[in-house]
Amino acid sequence: MDSILVDTSAYFAVLDKTDKNHNKAINFLTNNTYPLITTNTIVIETINLVNARLGHHQAIALGKKLYDKNISTVINITSEDEKRAWQIFQKYADKDFSLTDCLSFAMMERLKMNKVFTFDIHFIQFGKFLIVP
Repeated sequence: MDSILVDTSAYFAVLDKTDKNHNKAINFLTNNTYPLITTNTIVIETINLVNARLGHHQAIALGKKLYDKNISTVINITSEDEKRAWQIFQKYADKDFSLTDCLSFAMMERLKMNKVFTFDIHFIQFGKFLIVP
């Protein structure tokens, strides 16, 4: 069965009821039947974002869920992913991809994943993955 990468923008949309994509994110999660995974770099980025925008208590609550192996599957970025991400980052100088975005692209290529739960335009710009919802 295919799995879906969950990106920072999707996690944040789920948590922040004022986010413009909140209802779409909740609806997707309610109806999704595919396994959801994330990366260690997305976990870090998401906890930092939640801490900055929603507060420390929400960041801790989210971190406990994301680091709980019974709730969340976190894939660690490899050194090969880092090398590939650096190539992507340099190649797409006309885009404002973050290095975390590029690490996600590289990991998805390595694992032959093609679906990502995101609201981040960078995944669309990269053009290699099916964006859900």
